[in-house]
Amino acid sequence: MSSTMSRTYAKRSLHSIVAHDLGARIVSGKLRPGDVLPTEAALSESLDVSRTALREAIKILSAKGLIESRPKTGTRVKPRSSWNLLDPDVLSWHFPDPDPAFLYSLLETRLIIEPNTAAMAAVRATPEQIKHLETAYFEMEKAEPGTEAVYITDLVFHQGILDASGNDFMKSFGMLIETALIGSFRLSSGGPKAHVKSLPDHHAVYAAISQRDPEEARSKMHGLLRRTMRELRKELGMSVEHDWDQIGL
Repeated sequence: MSSTMSRTYAKRSLHSIVAHDLGARIVSGKLRPGDVLPTEAALSESLDVSRTALREAIKILSAKGLIESRPKTGTRVKPRSSWNLLDPDVLSWHFPDPDPAFLYSLLETRLIIEPNTAAMAAVRATPEQIKHLETAYFEMEKAEPGTEAVYITDLVFHQGILDASGNDFMKSFGMLIETALIGSFRLSSGGPKAHVKSLPDHHAVYAAISQRDPEEARSKMHGLLRRTMRELRKELGMSVEHDWDQIGL
């Protein structure tokens, strides 16, 4: 995965690289909400880029809700509530050291979305899409525990379900799921057992979809994600008990 990421980074335009640099500083808290960025001249010099590249980067960050520029007051970091957290770049800028609370919120969002997506897939998936899920599951089985193949095959499986839902909005959540899986993979200290233990849950989801049973697909995906969240709470030193039942998650 790292080689792919480096190739992608190498292909970026200069203003995209600058946007990535500044965006990562904002998301990590090095630049806090309310902070005023240095002047254009100073920032251009410190980053060793042209003012044109810097201006384009500022436009990118403004469009994502991270900053705002006003005459006389300069460019200021906006409150986190204004950020477009579902933007693929903003999600990726939370890594390599994601805030645990942010990662946990991502998993809660998955718990809201994916059980219903699995139910939709059980009804709408084409034979080709079900075959793709079968292949994705068996690739998970073959993935060597402790390697990035575990994360990659898991991602392909879940994205396959999003695709099989037949709903374009559901498909757009792929990056959110990818970010959550990357974070879980990097945080987890469960070792090979965590991957192996999850395989029956994934197979149960696949089986329910292939058998065209939406309620079973919803239930099995819900159980899979609840167990994932319990494991994450343990990793983060949080109480395993939570308010999911009160909320209805």
